[in-house]
Amino acid sequence: MTGSLYLCATPIGNLEDITLRVLRTLKEVDLIAAEDTRNSIKLLNHFEIKTKMTSYHEYNKVEKAVYLVEKMKQGMNVALITDAGTPGISDPGEELVRQCYDAGVPVTSLPGACACITALTMSGLSTRRFAFEAFLPYDKKERAEILESLKNETRTIIIYEAPHHLKKTLKECREYLGNRRMTVCKELTKKHEKKMRAFLDEVIAFYDENEPRGEYVLVFEGKSRQEIKEEEQESWAKLSIKEHMGVYEAKGLDRKAAMKAVAKDRGISKREVYQALLK
Repeated sequence: MTGSLYLCATPIGNLEDITLRVLRTLKEVDLIAAEDTRNSIKLLNHFEIKTKMTSYHEYNKVEKAVYLVEKMKQGMNVALITDAGTPGISDPGEELVRQCYDAGVPVTSLPGACACITALTMSGLSTRRFAFEAFLPYDKKERAEILESLKNETRTIIIYEAPHHLKKTLKECREYLGNRRMTVCKELTKKHEKKMRAFLDEVIAFYDENEPRGEYVLVFEGKSRQEIKEEEQESWAKLSIKEHMGVYEAKGLDRKAAMKAVAKDRGISKREVYQALLK
């Protein structure tokens, strides 16, 4: 019989947030694959779990996944745990899951703590739609591309950040996102948990005066569609109507279709476009 992979969510701070199902599973599986065994042993010792543990992290995720999948194909049941939260979210777990599917190994996820959802629900911002970016990449070009892509994001945006990079990230976000409303969540579920809901400029000013401590989740308000529309109209207003028409005609639109598109962009009637072209 083929074994299974169990994705076990662990606490992001408060140990009481672990579920009874996760505790039972960690005791019953044959092996626990942990992102950092030195960190996870504290959790296992606290709950008196004696199951054998092996390391599975960013730097061995491909070859170790091959090994673990082979073991599961032979009948071993494996639980995957991350340093904190739900495996597969902003960690190497997704590679192991992918290889399990390719090999026909059953995968199930045991729900529990997740920092991005915890922060979102307490942010006071819209929770219906959100864009989760986790930690921004270190590569300067890739980082800029992602921030640029978020400029007109209408969904609530969630970003993780470490204390030693917080000030720099906040200032980069200000450059691309503008002075929008946000909520800063730090040390979620822990003794010194704090939330700060303010505009980005206020948050930057606060951390210029106060040294960041702890792990952070930054939740940014999405841009309103009305604001995007107004900015687009301002951009088009810099062109003459004739130049604006030229943009669409260069794309292959006929005169009638181009006039309709110009009217929509500028928030005016097609008649006004026609009269402007006559002049």
